[in-house]
Amino acid sequence: MNDAAAGLSEDGFLGGRLRLRQPLSGHRAGHDAMLLAAATAARPSDRVAEFGAGVGAAGLALAQRVGGLALQLVEIDPDLAALARDNAATNAIAADVVVLDVTADASAFASAGLAPDSVDVVLMNPPFNDAGRHRASPDAMRAAAHLAAATTLEAWVHAARRMLRSGGGLTLIWRADGVSEVMAALSRGFGSLALQPVHAEPSKPAIRILVRAVKGGRAPTRILTGVMLNDTPGVPNADVAAILAGKGALALAESC
Repeated sequence: MNDAAAGLSEDGFLGGRLRLRQPLSGHRAGHDAMLLAAATAARPSDRVAEFGAGVGAAGLALAQRVGGLALQLVEIDPDLAALARDNAATNAIAADVVVLDVTADASAFASAGLAPDSVDVVLMNPPFNDAGRHRASPDAMRAAAHLAAATTLEAWVHAARRMLRSGGGLTLIWRADGVSEVMAALSRGFGSLALQPVHAEPSKPAIRILVRAVKGGRAPTRILTGVMLNDTPGVPNADVAAILAGKGALALAESC
């Protein structure tokens, strides 16, 4: 059976260097995942965990950018986890794929081989749309991937704090109008925050906020120059387009 008949597409990222099979319906990887990968600082041999990995887009993009990572992809949906496992193999990237709810307790994480204080980097794109302001999609997978409960961000940050070693880095992407929620969730156990807004175009308010935080960090919070996806409507910014194609990283990844 071909991918279309199976309800799947195969899409190219990082200028075609990363090929991902993903569902035609439901949540689909796009700019957010690639921006998250480009904003994440990591070094070869780092142990890296992506929470809510879906088909593995952000974690595999990071591994394509930075060779030699010990990568773990955490995903609650077993079908998406299976695609993430296949995508890792297709792209010749070593990755341990774990089927697990990010909000599970420490014992569930440990049973899955995810012990406390064991990773250098966590990256995540949690569900961030406010269920009170957004109508849920009739597609169950899309709704689960997009809509956040009141405790979602806090629970995901708590899990990251538990897994990260002291001095380890958390990178996340969230909707820009929820930046106060991000700051509140990171107020316990994290510091040395750096924030980089993402704008669709220069004349519009930011639509996303990329955030890097350090477990136990003490440096002052910094706000970096914003990312402009388009110079004008329909005209992509050349520098950002190059980064999305895997040529370079965002300032957030280079600022640590």
